[in-house]
Formats: sequence, structure tokens, C-alpha cells
Amino acid sequence: MKLRFSRLSLLLLAACATAPSGPDYRDTGQPLSVTTRSDHARLSGDWVLRATTPPTPDMAGLISLAYRPGETDAFTFTRRACDAGGACETWRVTRPATVLGPNRWRLSGPSEALELWVVWVDEGYRTAAIGTPDGSFGWVLDRAATGGGDRITAAREILEFNGYDEGALGPRQEGDDI
Repeated sequence: MKLRFSRLSLLLLAACATAPSGPDYRDTGQPLSVTTRSDHARLSGDWVLRATTPPTPDMAGLISLAYRPGETDAFTFTRRACDAGGACETWRVTRPATVLGPNRWRLSGPSEALELWVVWVDEGYRTAAIGTPDGSFGWVLDRAATGGGDRITAAREILEFNGYDEGALGPRQEGDDI
């Protein structure tokens, strides 16, 4: 009886130890960190999406974003959608942002509020890893559409360290060239 109780206890503990997960590409039981590099002026400007977890419908077709700090911070998302015939349309949506702390924002807009956290940015502010505490997506952003392979790799590794499934973090879809 004592042996059976011990095995049952171990099974229950193992079940409890399994971290909760958001969408299948981030273990939300793993804390999400925020970089200590915090220079809004250097973070501002245009960023190209280089890798992403599977997009949510709200972020489908995302190819770039721009951060504009100021009296009211804002993020502008550039999206592109192509039909089966190859005709493509590009449009931009700007969402106001509330600063939650260094490198953390809550964006408002037509859908539910979205939090963006800068998990990592390289010293030159050329490559960044962006995530959400709820695990809804992770991005690798860069100032350029090509190059910087070592920084892209570092950003992917930082996201993986923060609970993202490396296999789910793929390059943006082909045909999404700016």
C-alpha cells in the first residue's frame, strides 16, 4: 500500500510539474524576461520581421513594424496579403501603446489588448527578439531584410531560452518581401 501510494504521489507530482503552455510554441510556465538595454530613441524606427511563430489571425501577413516613441508611444504594423492569383496588397495599421515598464508595452486596438516585450536587443540595436507573456507569438526583428545571421541566431536562442519552441520559430512566409 505504501509503495502504491508513493507511485501515485510521484505521478501526481509529475502531472503538476508539467508547465502550462499557451499556443503550442511557447511554454508559458517559463518566465519571459525583458532586456536591460533600454534606449527608446535607439529602439525607435523600422524593423523587418525575420522569423516568427505561427501568426495569429490578428498578425497574419505581418512583414514589418515601426516603433515611434513620444508623448504617446505607437507601433505601426505593415502587413501584406496575396490572393491565389498573385495579386498582393500592403497596408499599415498603427496601434497606440501604453508603457508598462522598460521595454514593455500594452497595445490597444480593434482586437483585445496585446503586450509586447523586448526580450533581447543586440548592442547596436540592429536585431531584437520580441515576445508576449501569454505566449501568443514571438518575433525576431532586424533593421535589414537580409544579413546578420549571427544576431538572428542569437535572437532565436534567446526566445528558446524564454520558453519558445525552436521548431515553431520559422522564417516569415515566402513572398512576403517588402
